[in-house]
Amino acid sequence: MSTRNPRRAAFDILLRIEKERSFADILIDHELSKGMITGADRGLLTELVYGVLRRQATLDHIMGQFSKQRVEKLELFVRLLLRLGLYQMFYLDRVPVSAAVNETVNLAKELAPRASGFINAILRNADRGRDRITYPDRTASPVQYLSVRYSHPAWLVAQWCEQLGVDDAEALAAVMAEPPPLTVRTNTLRITRSSLMERLGSEGLACSETSWSADGIRLNHSGAITRLASFQEGLFTVQDESSQLAPLFLQPGSGERVLDACAAPGGKTTQLAQLMGDQGEIFACDVSNKKLRMIKETCERLGITSVRTFAMDATAPSNAIKEVTFQKILVDAPCSGLGVIRRNPEGKWWKSAADLPPLAATQFAILENLSGYLETGGTLLYATCSTTRQENEEVVDRFLVRHPEFVIEDLRALFPNLSPLFTERGFFRSWPHRDGMDGFFAARLKKITQENP
Repeated sequence: MSTRNPRRAAFDILLRIEKERSFADILIDHELSKGMITGADRGLLTELVYGVLRRQATLDHIMGQFSKQRVEKLELFVRLLLRLGLYQMFYLDRVPVSAAVNETVNLAKELAPRASGFINAILRNADRGRDRITYPDRTASPVQYLSVRYSHPAWLVAQWCEQLGVDDAEALAAVMAEPPPLTVRTNTLRITRSSLMERLGSEGLACSETSWSADGIRLNHSGAITRLASFQEGLFTVQDESSQLAPLFLQPGSGERVLDACAAPGGKTTQLAQLMGDQGEIFACDVSNKKLRMIKETCERLGITSVRTFAMDATAPSNAIKEVTFQKILVDAPCSGLGVIRRNPEGKWWKSAADLPPLAATQFAILENLSGYLETGGTLLYATCSTTRQENEEVVDRFLVRHPEFVIEDLRALFPNLSPLFTERGFFRSWPHRDGMDGFFAARLKKITQENP
């Protein structure tokens, strides 16, 4: 079998992402599954794709410093080739500049031959002119500075500055441009965290305990986790620490009936089962059977039997749960995903501030619909992986105005050992630069009376 150039493969993937809005992780996995990229080149491919996506705005800014033609006017092939070359030159210490330039120019001769000379000149001028690259003034234009320096959309940076202040927003922007940590959750139905850490160590992985989740383990590993025997034996599942805390906040009890809406891919679903000792009944719902298959596969691998899956649109009444009520409901609402852009960096370039109101409307509709299935005295946890107030506090407040039968339960009083993670209103809000986990929000609501007719 012939080998494949990882730089060419990275270009092809980036081109598909630009043209089709395909997801990087799926395209990378598909490319690597062919077996034509081997050894260190597998890591290089992944680094190039994610690195260019994370640093896209900064790379375009550098490009613009040395191109007489405006960056947005350049042909897509040329922009992508320059991004690939500049990323290697400015962010990959292990790739010599000469190799980065030569390999990019060789690709250009194949893919955009008329522009190969232009690409060669831009790359060489950028290398010689590193010390002359300028950025917007941080004091006069903090949003533009952070946007260009750390490569995030300006509208999102503006929100961070408004929420956190410029200094804290810069710390967040810096972390959001870096690769995320790899965190797994111990399947305590089969093994303890300490025993799993020993097992992972025997499989060659360096690992450490997470700071807040009692079942979490952070791994220093960049290979395929699914190939590990411990994964295949169902001893753990991949899940960020912030996501591991949400089911904990719901406090599901053994023998209870729990609804997990918008449940795919099943990380929180299986954790609910784990917290319940796999005793009780969990209704895991999502919009498509394809997503439900992911939940079933995860349950089978982890040996969980208390989960039942149903296809359901969470915004509207469903026959799947008709005349069924629940003691606990988890609403992990579909959202912008702005708290996890380290993991899906392509997504930050697809979103705009205009996307938030429709998302908030959907989130509110889900809360309204599912609240009717909760028993009096029951608990509902509303959660998103977004940093925006529009999808979080504002949705909760709007719901409470319409539903006085619900009250906020202050997480600070319920989980004093986790108090640094909670806001003044008792909501959970994690920030990657502060807490070492994804950006996440959760509000715990209690139904104190029946809904007024």
